[in-house]
Amino acid sequence: MKKLYHHIAALLVLACSLLAGPSGWAQVFNPANPNDPAARTPAQILADTTERREVVVTPEAKRRKAAADSAKRTERMFRAFGYEGIRLTRPGKAALLATVLPGAGQIYNRRYWKLPLVYGALGTVVGLEVFWQRRYTEFSDAYDLVTANPKLLRTTSLGPQARLFNSAEGIKSALVYYRGNRDIYYLYIGLAYGLQIVDALVDAHLKDFDVSDDLALHWQPTLLPVPGQPAVIPFTPGLQVALRVK
Repeated sequence: MKKLYHHIAALLVLACSLLAGPSGWAQVFNPANPNDPAARTPAQILADTTERREVVVTPEAKRRKAAADSAKRTERMFRAFGYEGIRLTRPGKAALLATVLPGAGQIYNRRYWKLPLVYGALGTVVGLEVFWQRRYTEFSDAYDLVTANPKLLRTTSLGPQARLFNSAEGIKSALVYYRGNRDIYYLYIGLAYGLQIVDALVDAHLKDFDVSDDLALHWQPTLLPVPGQPAVIPFTPGLQVALRVK
């Protein structure tokens, strides 16, 4: 029984020494040319890592690949009658189409379900702008008439809303109110118009987002240091995430 304990203790000591070392080692033969005896005989002792990659892509090949990818992401616009047109990226083309015609960028990106949102937002703010503009015009004309001839108060010469007021000051107060709402809705129209351009631009960018095999996400358990913890247990279990781009 004592011999068994001694064997177990020796195995535990050996395992701890292997785990506590800076890194494990593995024997890897030189794979340069398996047919060459000189390349087969020597052995290289390399660090055993979780992942070992050889660089096989030259900088020139990377530049050619980047140029080819860029050419795929560019298109020509307004090409006709021998004219080469304007060379644009897909996000640029989507933004230009949305600028020329609201909703055209969403159609170009094939996001047809967004069209009701685009036209609904623009239609709402434009409709309210027309409403405030009509009321402003009515009270502006009524104020001019009442200022020139006070006897026209509460007569049919004024608009249907302006004739309800008993004084020129009341008409003027309503005039200021409707003018303020009319002006603020000009800003709302600009915001709605600009948002649909930004939506088309961002959507086109996300459509070309790189999700190829050149992107790799690795995660592994780890121990994270915690400031202020006792010296006995200075670490806490955690998760380490790394995004690698080839």
